[in-house]
Amino acid sequence: MASSEQEFLQKIEQHKGIIFKISKMYMDTKDDRDDLFQEITYQVWKAYPHFRGRSGFSTWLYRIALNTAIIFLKNEKKRSFIGNGDFSDYKIIQEESDAGKEEKLNAMYKAIHQLNPIDKAFIFYYLEDVTGKEIAEQMGISEGNVRVKMNRAKNKLKDILQHNTINL
Repeated sequence: MASSEQEFLQKIEQHKGIIFKISKMYMDTKDDRDDLFQEITYQVWKAYPHFRGRSGFSTWLYRIALNTAIIFLKNEKKRSFIGNGDFSDYKIIQEESDAGKEEKLNAMYKAIHQLNPIDKAFIFYYLEDVTGKEIAEQMGISEGNVRVKMNRAKNKLKDILQHNTINL
């Protein structure tokens, strides 16, 4: 195997959590998540020869993964394949966890699925502790605009979570 292929596979293995989380945030069902995971990996592979290291690999990967997810979601919606999936069969936490944590995590992902694609991206960045400066660079907007959009996305998510808790 060529060294660039080997290097690519190592980087993907090291950062597959990013791809997994984005897939989980944007797709409802396991099959759709798997398809998106594969599509993101493919798009990253196609773009990899153009990666120059001006930013970190994870920063570069975020941009491609989020753009791919948004395009994939739009294409899926056009074909009307997205449904309300069951999240219980797909765990994001690899370590052992208690049922309460798992239930809260599933509730959070269900709430995230109700956000629009851009708000999902901001919530993803928030959960990944990406700085406002990095988000601004990746999204091509000012840091002030990032703060406004981030607060709006967090408030929307909080409202959805509170509404869902009341209706349980």
